[in-house]
Amino acid sequence: MTRPGRSAVPSPGRLGLLDENAREHLVALGWFGSDTADLLWSLSRAPDPDLALRALIRLRERDDESWPQIDRLLRSSKPFRGRLLSVLGSSDALADHVIAEPESWRLLIDDGMPTVEQSRGALLASVDAAAEPGAGDTDLVFRATVTGPDAIGALRRAYRDQILILAAHDLAATVEDEPVLYLPEVGGRLADLADAALTAALAVAIAEVLGDAPLENRIAVVAMGKCGARELNYVSDVDIVFVAEPADATSARIAGEMMRIGSLAFFDIDAGLRPEGKSGALTRTLESHIAYYTRWAKTWEFQALLKARPMTGDMALGRDYVIAMSPMVWDASERDDFVVEVQTMRRRVESLVPVEHKARNLKLGRGGLRDVEFAVQLLQMVHGRVDASLRVQATVDALDALTAGGYIGRDDGANFAASYQFLRLLEHRLQLQRLQRTHLLPDPDDEAAVRWLARAAHIRPQGDRGAAQVLDRELRSQLARVRQLHEKLFYRPLLESVARQEKGLLRLTDDSAMRQLAALGYAMPDRALAHIRALASTPGRSGAIQSLILPGLLEHISDAPDPDAGLLNYRKLSEQMGTTDWYLRLLRDDGVVAESLMRVLGTSEFIADLLMRSPDVIALYSTGATGPKLTEVDSADVAKGLRASMRRAKDLTKAIAVARSHRRAELARIASADILGLMSVQQVCRALSTVWAAVLDAALDKVVEESLRTRDGDAPARIAVIGMGRLGGSELGYGSDADVLFVCDPVDGADESEAVKWAQTVAEQVRSMLGSPSADPPLEVDVGLRPEGRNGPVVRTLASYKAYYDQWAQAWEVQALLRAHAVAGDAELGLDFLHMVDEIRYPAGGVSPDAVREIRRIKARVDSERLPRGADPATHTKLGRGGLADIEWTVQLTQLRYAHEYPSLHNTSTLETLEAIEAEKILSTDEVEMLTDAWITATHARNALVLVRGKPVDQLPGPGRQLRAVAYAAGWPQEEATEFLEHYMRVTRRAKAVVTEVFGG
Repeated sequence: MTRPGRSAVPSPGRLGLLDENAREHLVALGWFGSDTADLLWSLSRAPDPDLALRALIRLRERDDESWPQIDRLLRSSKPFRGRLLSVLGSSDALADHVIAEPESWRLLIDDGMPTVEQSRGALLASVDAAAEPGAGDTDLVFRATVTGPDAIGALRRAYRDQILILAAHDLAATVEDEPVLYLPEVGGRLADLADAALTAALAVAIAEVLGDAPLENRIAVVAMGKCGARELNYVSDVDIVFVAEPADATSARIAGEMMRIGSLAFFDIDAGLRPEGKSGALTRTLESHIAYYTRWAKTWEFQALLKARPMTGDMALGRDYVIAMSPMVWDASERDDFVVEVQTMRRRVESLVPVEHKARNLKLGRGGLRDVEFAVQLLQMVHGRVDASLRVQATVDALDALTAGGYIGRDDGANFAASYQFLRLLEHRLQLQRLQRTHLLPDPDDEAAVRWLARAAHIRPQGDRGAAQVLDRELRSQLARVRQLHEKLFYRPLLESVARQEKGLLRLTDDSAMRQLAALGYAMPDRALAHIRALASTPGRSGAIQSLILPGLLEHISDAPDPDAGLLNYRKLSEQMGTTDWYLRLLRDDGVVAESLMRVLGTSEFIADLLMRSPDVIALYSTGATGPKLTEVDSADVAKGLRASMRRAKDLTKAIAVARSHRRAELARIASADILGLMSVQQVCRALSTVWAAVLDAALDKVVEESLRTRDGDAPARIAVIGMGRLGGSELGYGSDADVLFVCDPVDGADESEAVKWAQTVAEQVRSMLGSPSADPPLEVDVGLRPEGRNGPVVRTLASYKAYYDQWAQAWEVQALLRAHAVAGDAELGLDFLHMVDEIRYPAGGVSPDAVREIRRIKARVDSERLPRGADPATHTKLGRGGLADIEWTVQLTQLRYAHEYPSLHNTSTLETLEAIEAEKILSTDEVEMLTDAWITATHARNALVLVRGKPVDQLPGPGRQLRAVAYAAGWPQEEATEFLEHYMRVTRRAKAVVTEVFGG
């Protein structure tokens, strides 16, 4: 028995029709015989066959008389079939238009598309507009007869008709073998339609404002943005600028009315790119425009002018505007703030994208359309000043020109042009669906939406992959390619410009390379080029790896606050490392390490110097099993290792070298984690204090050990080191000295004078050896807080300290003891000292009113005398208004007054004491929060200053590159440096109000 053959008429399932009424619909249309098989397969190729079929049913019901003709054309004319079915299966909005306007389907019969003049004529005819008397031959100034709501309705229908024609020809290739329209043509035709639409809107506006009165103004409408570049989307804001002579109330009314009519009938019209933005006058004379751009315009405004094009109205005036503005565009890259403003604008645009949409936003997401457009425009503005061939407007044309000029590689230029057009194609299809402005890809979980987009973009199944899977793979590939944009467009050509090339291969000249480097943020592009040349010419395998990784590294360095320093530091570090294998391999294979290291080298002179001598820390920039390796290290373990290594050293000199080496590496680790945002201010201060205390403890042990080798018997005294100030509170910063007291206690049977003399020698030797000149950050041991100050002995016995404090202690000395904490040496003696001073710093009944007055007097003197000449009290982190001194003196005065009553105030840490003050309700929660916030803010800023400057600095700089670097080191985006400074001043100002209230002025 033979099996029957498959029917020649495909079933709804084979056609991909999922609607349960599909069979019924096909029968209603009469599409069920073998003579319609070809037509049915065409329907199956529509982006959404069910959507197309439902629209055909609606069209047949709406226009029963015309349906036989439509049906006949669908059966007999493949071009018409392709246009109608593709539109109905791609766009709900256009399907609704075809059904609502019964004759609109006839627009799809003609195989040709209307010319610019025909489209303009159709729109002008819809409002019965005629040329304005006296208008020039090339001017596009008309006056409509139809006005009001009728005009808006007529214009909307006429514009939709023109969009329908273009969309049908654009989509037809998805259904039938029709010519493919590529982005340049589609974008150009959409811009032409926008020109025609606004020409008609201007005609209606003139009629509504003037009535029958003559037009005495010259008004030009200049297209900007994508419309100006003739690469418009199907649905997009149209950016425009008005030029009028004279720019009076009449011209402003006409301009405003044109925008209102156009926005209601066609698309949103935005005049926000005009001088002064939305706050500026809607119309200006040409002279006023020139004056503004000459004196006041910002870099982004010149970048916007790159795409300016006369659109409609008085075309001669529009051309005069473009001619006047053009030279300013190409001089903009010479402005001092060019790079900062361009980078700021790009980051601001990125920040506007909701986090949940970043991966799906075709325009503003990473690797999206705006990345390509920004990069291309930047290259045009940099090199277009001397190369007129780059003065083109469309992105694809600009990529072609940059490639032809040798500014980017041929393959890279072609690849990016292809990626850009692919992403724009998806954007067009998304917008056509409902004729809404969108750049958002469907949710990956929405399989139907993804499949529709794939088919609308003419993506077909490949092998066992469906269209949606093919789209997903292609999209990932294209976005990944665009994410390499800056490396490929900016940095790879720079590297190729200094490398040996095949003869005749186009490449950047030195002048072009230096212009490009200047635009990328390098203040000394000649030196930067020399660094790149030196790195690229490294011999052997290292040179090959450098050539491979340099473009990516240069991109990361350019994102840092000081690219010049970053590149120099990287060159010095690379030369220091020589042919060390692991270093370059790590940078090549671990993108996190490469990006983090370049960020650090371009921000912090302090860390760069440390890494030159402790490069092993770079290996900690990678990520481990539990997170960043920089934070996996325990400072206490580092301290133990430091002590053990110093004990093993054969002599003092080697021991101190070991101490410096361990401290250097730990400082590099802490500072790197700090600047990369991996450690809080409190964690940084605690870690710095731990390593300092370990150095002191190990150095003291080693000096005692060496001393005992030259004398008979045991040590005549025990020695302890008491940390004071920030060391005592475990709140050291990068630029802090170690304030200490040395205390000794003679052992039984020892002569006290001999014991003290010996302890004095040991203490001085510790200070001398740690403080000896070195390339490392200084190890200054400051004993200025000892009894009698600089006139008193460096070491005292416990009994001597007690006698002094009982009889002679001044108010400031009692205050200083609030931070006293044993940090090194004999732990038992250190604890005895603390128990002794507890009676001094936490006296029964609190300190006397006289002592309070004395502390306030000293604070007032400090405020008036110790602030450096020329310092700004509002931004001096230590002695300024609401700065560290204000907060710490306020906390310490509170301790002196209340610690006898509240044992929880017996604490050397400022922040922990503030927590206790809040818990005991001595101050309100709001007051404590303001003081805490100010202390953390000032400490973070002070640390950032040291990281950037490489030396202790307390004064925040004013606006400029240095402030951007400090803000960046403190965890703020560079472009928010001013906000960082304002935040600092706001926080400290609030804290000062609390200080004034609590401290008493």
